[in-house]
Amino acid sequence: MFTNQVIIKKIGQVLLHLLFWASVLFFYTYFFRTNSASFNDTLLFSIFIMPTTIATTYVSAYKLIPDYLITKKYWQFGLYSLYTFIISLYLLMVSIFFSLIYISNFEYSAMNPATKNIIFIATAVYLVVVVVSAFKLLKLNLKQASTTKILETKILNTQLKLKEQELNYLKTQIHPHFLFNTLNTMYGLALKKAEQTPDMILKLSNLLDYLLYQTEKPMVPIHEEIEHIKDYIALEKMRFNDTLRVEIDVNLESNTTTIAPMLLLPFIENSFKHGSIKHGKLHIEIQLTAGLDTVHFRIKNSNSKNQTAQHGIGLDNIKKRLELLYPNKHELSIFNNEATFEVDLNLKTVGND
Repeated sequence: MFTNQVIIKKIGQVLLHLLFWASVLFFYTYFFRTNSASFNDTLLFSIFIMPTTIATTYVSAYKLIPDYLITKKYWQFGLYSLYTFIISLYLLMVSIFFSLIYISNFEYSAMNPATKNIIFIATAVYLVVVVVSAFKLLKLNLKQASTTKILETKILNTQLKLKEQELNYLKTQIHPHFLFNTLNTMYGLALKKAEQTPDMILKLSNLLDYLLYQTEKPMVPIHEEIEHIKDYIALEKMRFNDTLRVEIDVNLESNTTTIAPMLLLPFIENSFKHGSIKHGKLHIEIQLTAGLDTVHFRIKNSNSKNQTAQHGIGLDNIKKRLELLYPNKHELSIFNNEATFEVDLNLKTVGND
């Protein structure tokens, strides 16, 4: 069922086509007219060749170009174009023949000089066909480019949504994993009725605030990540007591550096979870340097010979998050030796704010 808007659009298209062909008719009239030919005779001659011009133009613009040239069926386009040219040339000659009968009564001397040259007439006809076909080809290419751009935008938006969903999924895995370890530590201290329990609850509260609210942000200042790393280490020191030795060296060259939240903490958590106590202590070394557009993080913990691998949810998630958040902007190296386990991470933070 046609709406008023569609009907008006169709009428507008028809009127536009009629106006164009009226312009072509007057173009032919003035193109073929000479001083010795009357305006009426030239107009009649132009009317005779108009059907061939219109038919050839529409076949080229609405059949050959969209069905064969745009779809890259080149050999079919060339073959059918040749057929169209031969048929249209035949019809053009028939049109000229009947126009001469009607206008000049086969008197060669009475013919318009411009209409005696078939090449001249064919040039005028095929000039119109070529111009309209070129315009149609340009219009189709612009439409195809617009459609391709819209499709690319939809694909990009879909990919971004998938990445966002994957990141959210990874975060939901990180949070329970981190909380499980921390609550276990609190449970152990509560059983001992340790004096450090209130301080631990306060630090845990700060960490929970960071987990629940700050991690929703795409980026946070790196000093916030460092403060919560220190809170986490303080909580672990309460659990390990004298069996833990942590050396942390932080060098902030810029206060404006930002980083994805909860990016470094899983590495530290992994060291506490999988590190080995050697000579009565779990030894962990942490180095962090933050420049204006770079971050270098290194962590090393003691490792035992029978600890063949330090692998878990935290490391798997962090690798996936790095691939999503810092594509081609990070270098992650993991060294699992007999005595130590080391992680070395370099980030380029420019363009990730």
